Amino acid sequence: MSTNLNSADEVLTDNAEGMSYLNRLPRRVVMLYLPMALFVFVLLFPFYWMAITAVKPNEQLTDYNNYSPFWVVGPTLDHIKYLFLETSYPGWLWNTMLVAVGSTALSLVASVFGAYAIERVRFTGSRQIGLVIFLAYLIPPSILFIPLAFIVFKLGIYDSRLALIFTYPTFLIPFCTWLLMGYFRSIPFELEESALVDGANRWQILIKIILPLAVPGLISAGIFAFTLSWNEFIYALTFIQSSENKTIPVGVLTELVRGDVFEWGSLMAGALFGSLPVVILYSFFVDYYVSSMTGAVKE
Repeated sequence: MSTNLNSADEVLTDNAEGMSYLNRLPRRVVMLYLPMALFVFVLLFPFYWMAITAVKPNEQLTDYNNYSPFWVVGPTLDHIKYLFLETSYPGWLWNTMLVAVGSTALSLVASVFGAYAIERVRFTGSRQIGLVIFLAYLIPPSILFIPLAFIVFKLGIYDSRLALIFTYPTFLIPFCTWLLMGYFRSIPFELEESALVDGANRWQILIKIILPLAVPGLISAGIFAFTLSWNEFIYALTFIQSSENKTIPVGVLTELVRGDVFEWGSLMAGALFGSLPVVILYSFFVDYYVSSMTGAVKE
């Protein structure tokens, strides 16, 4: 009995085999701290570069002989003022928000119905249909935008935000459906069977049982769809022409680059402020995102 207790205690301590090789500081530095520091540096350095470039005076942007490229002397807000006061950036930001929210809402509604039908309504070939839906996500947008352009012109919504709201779900729905399929699969079938015995219909089961339990999966799919919609470039470049309807990725590139003149300060400021909403969204819901992704792939 004591032997079993000792072995159990050994498993629970740092001296047990497994991670015990990290007990010594030199090994911990080499195996843990250095890789993490390198990862954090690679991850955050682009944001640092955008931030310092956005506040650098013009003379420091290219004069590397007298100024360090990794630091700023005498920061200025001229680039940010120019971006918000002399360009259509606030309108681009509003357009991007509307398009991202609208396309995310449409994609989530369609994905919920599709994932529930495939995973909870048992029928022959449901798994194959789920695989086909996911494979549709792998089709490059550069192939789809040609037939989509024909449809957009026929519907008369070219050069409008509706063109993006209705076309973005073509690449959002497949992955969101696959993600929700994995999460719906993790919900016990006994809950649904008990509700059916009590007289509930499919709609009541979906609204009152499945969706409340699948909130982390819905948040994860929503974050994914919102991020892709926010950063999408090809469709926004193809279906939008006027400056007032452009989104941030297209507006920053097409309006702040004039021939061979790159307004680097304003470009970096636009990229920095354009990435903040997504960063804030991830920071608030990262736990739900990780848990739902785990539920989606564990099956």
